[in-house]
Amino acid sequence: MVNAAEQRPRFAGLDDSELAALLDLATVRSLPKNVLLVSEHDETDNVHFILAGRIKVFLSDAAGKEIVLSLQGPGEYFGEMALEPGGRSASVMTLEPCRIATVKLADFRAFLLQHPEFQHELVRKLIRRVRALTRRVHDLALVDVYGRVVHTLEGLARDENGRQIVPQVLSQQAIASLVGASREMVSRILKELRTGGYIGVEGRRIVILRKPPAAW
Repeated sequence: MVNAAEQRPRFAGLDDSELAALLDLATVRSLPKNVLLVSEHDETDNVHFILAGRIKVFLSDAAGKEIVLSLQGPGEYFGEMALEPGGRSASVMTLEPCRIATVKLADFRAFLLQHPEFQHELVRKLIRRVRALTRRVHDLALVDVYGRVVHTLEGLARDENGRQIVPQVLSQQAIASLVGASREMVSRILKELRTGGYIGVEGRRIVILRKPPAAW
């Protein structure tokens, strides 16, 4: 259950009363940073809604090398692919302290049947995910590391009072995992972009000061 006084993020496709009804079905946990929520190939039957904090969705191999598929924050959810039987397609870990509301798959199915607009939003979300992954495959296959770093920064940036800010607290290693490159290569590219006046750093946030060139 979610405390009624707790501030809730907006979830696309759900109004306040619908979100309250869904969260009444949930178990809510507060989790620290670096907790593995889902392991690739797990057989689980939960859908997770992010109330606070950020998570990463990633793939890894036996040697510990990983590639990050996406970053998610408040107002987003994961695990809905359990609607189709089969193991989890990726792992999920908290990047910072999180509040996660977990709904059993059976309850989630029943909720979907009662809320057709949320069904449509779920389909739209899956379409957006396929498009994003298609762009990632394109970039990994056809775009150099510089281009992938720039595309990633621009894709993560959000407008804050007319400025483009990358809101996630991302280490150079995290960016490297997102673009499929070494940390050293990413460090060099970020340094060159900063020296050229294309990006700045405020605390641990990256600010896009002007559009970087298409190629370096």
